[in-house]
Amino acid sequence: MKVGVIIYHLARFVAALIMLQTLYFKFGGAEESIYIFTQVGMEPWGRYLTGILELIASVLLIVPRTSWIGAGIGLGLMLGAIGMHLTLLGIEVQGDGGYLFILAMAVFASCAFVLVRKQEDVKNALAAITGK
Repeated sequence: MKVGVIIYHLARFVAALIMLQTLYFKFGGAEESIYIFTQVGMEPWGRYLTGILELIASVLLIVPRTSWIGAGIGLGLMLGAIGMHLTLLGIEVQGDGGYLFILAMAVFASCAFVLVRKQEDVKNALAAITGK
């Protein structure tokens, strides 16, 4: 198996695993999640919506045929998370040493790699939508 294929599969599963792992905290109402979404003015609806979208993105990432769709959703979610860290939250949240920011960056990088790897699928989908 080629190295690029191995990295592609690792990227899919890393992004999905990280997003799935955070669902417990979002849906369980963990203190840190409530704090974060309160700080950005999106508690509780934003916490639940983000959790649902991360679940959808994770499932789509796990399925090879739809991995590019999940990667696109994940990339968008992580752009939002990174943006909130850089503008409202700070890199470090409640003494986590930047752990959540690093996780967001890892998911972002993984999703970006999947999208680059599946760019032909993305092009075909856009062509089908636009009729070009």
